[in-house]
Amino acid sequence: MSVSCYCPSMRVFIVDTTSTVVFFTVVATLTELFIAGMTPAEVLTTRLMMVPMMIVTARPYTSWRDWLLRRIRPRGRLSAAISDIAAFVSFQVPVYGTTLLIAGASGQEALLAIVSAIIFMILLARPFGLFVDRVKRLFSISAP
Repeated sequence: MSVSCYCPSMRVFIVDTTSTVVFFTVVATLTELFIAGMTPAEVLTTRLMMVPMMIVTARPYTSWRDWLLRRIRPRGRLSAAISDIAAFVSFQVPVYGTTLLIAGASGQEALLAIVSAIIFMILLARPFGLFVDRVKRLFSISAP
């Protein structure tokens, strides 16, 4: 006897997590190779270490973003971009800061790293939001 279970929350988790892993693996790989000058072996090690973090944070972030966008209801491109930036920065800064402190960074080092990271967060928030929304639509999951 075959048991089939349609679990929409699992489907959303898989889509959100896969979108996050794909997007940030590509972006971070290019950044680490061409901007930071890391070797391919260093990039591979870093990316493999980051996958578990992305798996843990992907769905909570996209849930936060979806909730925030439903509340804000952006009406144009600029307000949508600002909403994505607000969602991304407000979620990722505490996650990144906590990760840095757990890794042993001093308060000053963490602050400097966070301020630097915010620039990238601002630049990546909207493209990532558009990417996640497109992948959700591709899998017939309603985006906010």
